[in-house]
Amino acid sequence: MTSIPHLTDAQLEITNNIATLTLNRHDVRNALTGTHLIEDIVSTAQWINQNQDIAVLIITGAGSAFSAGGNVKDMANQTGDFGGDVKTLMDKYRQGIQNIPLAMQSLEVPVIAAVNGPAIGAGFDLANMCDIRLASTKAKFGETFSSLGLIPGDGGAWFLQRIIGYQQAAELTFTGRVIDAEEAKSLGIVLNVVEPDNLLTETNALAEQIAANPTASMRMTKRLMKMAQRTELPDFLSMCAAFQGMCHHDEAHLKAVEAMLAKMAK
Repeated sequence: MTSIPHLTDAQLEITNNIATLTLNRHDVRNALTGTHLIEDIVSTAQWINQNQDIAVLIITGAGSAFSAGGNVKDMANQTGDFGGDVKTLMDKYRQGIQNIPLAMQSLEVPVIAAVNGPAIGAGFDLANMCDIRLASTKAKFGETFSSLGLIPGDGGAWFLQRIIGYQQAAELTFTGRVIDAEEAKSLGIVLNVVEPDNLLTETNALAEQIAANPTASMRMTKRLMKMAQRTELPDFLSMCAAFQGMCHHDEAHLKAVEAMLAKMAK
């Protein structure tokens, strides 16, 4: 395993084969713009893809918020990521925050969001870029761009409708309505809602269950899950056959089969 990347505004911890990335700018409610969190998230994703020992990534936030998304003060002052003419702003989006969805979509391991508090705007979108979301009872979710006269510039409209369908996503996106954790669960945005003190315990338990499986085949499965969203069935099945051929020759698969046979013989 190569050295953990140097991060500025986030902390990356490795426990066995599970990585936990904590957004650590609670002074600005873990806003993704006006901080180094964009670079930290992208660097982490790239590092994990290069380290085959990592099986699962957990993303959570320090302090009271998961992520407030864009820095509203910078929007008001038209500074930082939100300063410049139309062409400049377009380039800032493409070279800045839009690197997060590209990096998250290319991640080869399962990603669990432990949503500890409000996930608003691009913060909500970041949670939706993860494969699974667990939420604290203190979590809130809002695709709030419309209330600010904006569009989901980080790709949020692409992710949300793939989780809950077009109609429900349209209602949340068009109204900018903020929902609590229980409504998010009822809509299928989060898998489960737990008390704040139990959030990381529950998240780690799920991560450990996933990480107990052979890592190589799990990475292939993640790739197939993503491919299934954009690939025709015949092409998809051909890729499944190729990946399965690789798995059948993997030592981890053979050991797992031997262990199952031994258990059945008892």
